[in-house]
Amino acid sequence: MTRVESGMLLAGDVGATKTVLGIFSAEAGPRAPLAEATFPSAHYTSLEALGREFLGQVTQTVNRASFGVAGPVVSGRAAITNLPWAIDEARLREALRLASVRVVNDLTAVARAVPLLDQADTCRLNAGEPVAGGAIAVIAPGTGLGEAFLTWEGGRVRAYPSEGGHADFAPTDARQLDLLRYLQQRFGHVSYERVCSGRGLPNL
Repeated sequence: MTRVESGMLLAGDVGATKTVLGIFSAEAGPRAPLAEATFPSAHYTSLEALGREFLGQVTQTVNRASFGVAGPVVSGRAAITNLPWAIDEARLREALRLASVRVVNDLTAVARAVPLLDQADTCRLNAGEPVAGGAIAVIAPGTGLGEAFLTWEGGRVRAYPSEGGHADFAPTDARQLDLLRYLQQRFGHVSYERVCSGRGLPNL
C-alpha cells in the first residue's frame, strides 16, 4: 500500500555528512517547510532507514518524494560519493510506501533553484553584471566539491549535473604548482575537490 494521496512532498538533500529532510506543500511554498530535520548520514545503513525514521516522527502524510543526492544518478539509481549507500527510486518507493519517488543529482536540484532566488538571497563576490540568457555555473563546496550548470532553452532554464569537482586541479601560478606537486606525492591524482571542499581544506 502507498500513503494516502496528498498535496505534500517529502524533499531531501542527501550528503555524505548529513541528510536534511523536509515536508513541503504548494500552499506554504518552498521557503516554509511544514516539518524539517537533519540527520547524520553515517549513522544509518540506508536512505530507506533514515526516511522511515523521519516519516515516523511527523504528523503530515505525503505520497511523493524527491531526493537530491551527492553523486551521479543513472536511471533512478545512485551511489553516494563518500558514503556506502546504494540509492534506488523503486526501492525507496516501496520502503517508504509512496506513490512516486524521484532521485536527482544534488547539484542539479540546487541549480534548478538558482533562477528562483530573490535579490536578498544573493551576495556579489566579484565585479561584473550577469549576461541575459547566459549560462549559469553552480559551484558548491561541502564534504566534497559539487558542480552543475544551467543553460537557457526557449525562455526556460535546463540544469545539467557535472562531476567537475573530480577534474584535474590545474595550477595557474608557481605557488599552486608547488601545491600540486605536494598533493601528488600524497594522493597521486589531484582533483579540485582535494583543495576546495570540507575534505580538501585540511590539505592546505
